[in-house]
Amino acid sequence: QVQLAESGGGLVQPGGSLKLSCAASRSIFAFNDWGWYRQAPGKQRELVATIAFGERMNYADSVKGRFTISRDNANNTVYLQMVSLKPEDTAVYYCNLNGAIDSGHDYYYAVWGRGTQVTVSS
Repeated sequence: QVQLAESGGGLVQPGGSLKLSCAASRSIFAFNDWGWYRQAPGKQRELVATIAFGERMNYADSVKGRFTISRDNANNTVYLQMVSLKPEDTAVYYCNLNGAIDSGHDYYYAVWGRGTQVTVSS
């Protein structure tokens, strides 16, 4: 079973930056999309950014121009570079992989990581 491990979360002041990483435990041969969602206390989980296998990227309006998603195929890792962070970006950030096939030809409909906390506060 492929697993996703997020890292890079933490406490940062408003205007600061963080870079999140999501590493897959197996080589990913192909996928529909791979990305980040977040959930703030008392709110529903929401899409932050995704990247398709063909490199098409999708961002929530609230993060456009501030967050950048990228992919490292060699290391089976997706990143989320976050700059100009705001207090409203505070949430648990979850990595998600959809419609994936690993190098062993196993198919995964949807895989979620455990999440990493991002707190933006002075």
